Amino acid sequence: MSTDNVLVVTFGENPADDANAYQALTDLKQLDSQRQIEIAGAAVISRDLDGRVDVKSELGNDPYLGTASGGMIGLLVGIIGGPLGVLLGGAYGALVGSLLDIDDVETTESTLAEISKQVHPTRTALLAQVVEQTPEVIDSAMARLGGDVMRRPSAEVEQEIAAAEDAQRTADREARRELHQARVQKTKEEAHAKVEELKAKLHGSQAGAAA
Repeated sequence: MSTDNVLVVTFGENPADDANAYQALTDLKQLDSQRQIEIAGAAVISRDLDGRVDVKSELGNDPYLGTASGGMIGLLVGIIGGPLGVLLGGAYGALVGSLLDIDDVETTESTLAEISKQVHPTRTALLAQVVEQTPEVIDSAMARLGGDVMRRPSAEVEQEIAAAEDAQRTADREARRELHQARVQKTKEEAHAKVEELKAKLHGSQAGAAA
């Protein structure tokens, strides 16, 4: 029975091992061509010291790389470079801003946090969404390159992205509501101050007239 999974593949402790991520992408595409797996999207990515995540593969015409700007891989690139690092901006850059916090990441039971934590600063990793009959096929191919595979069900990732979007929308609505209330309150206070000023003037006029 086939399963649809999101994979993060990392390579050893030596930064020189990161070059294997490019070969890993090539090997995944070969497995796809052999119909041993089906790739929905894949990209070689890296995170810099400021937390920004970039797509590093230079295979510009590659159909799989194209999914890095759309689909689940595109969302994940924006998300893992977001609240756990530096927001990239765009429609999904801040999706999980109200769901995850960098100070709570160690205690947050979150698939998105787990994925993000795999992409270490100054390191390169392979991010992919694949349909696979058995994990052994990819695990064996990645092991030959010294790759460590973390996989999570795509449905689980999608559910958390959807929950994060709902949370973000709720947070945005709350922020707008508080801003509106602040504006209304300011108007009321200003109006009250103006009325008190007019009362004082009126009282002064009446006192002057009585004198």
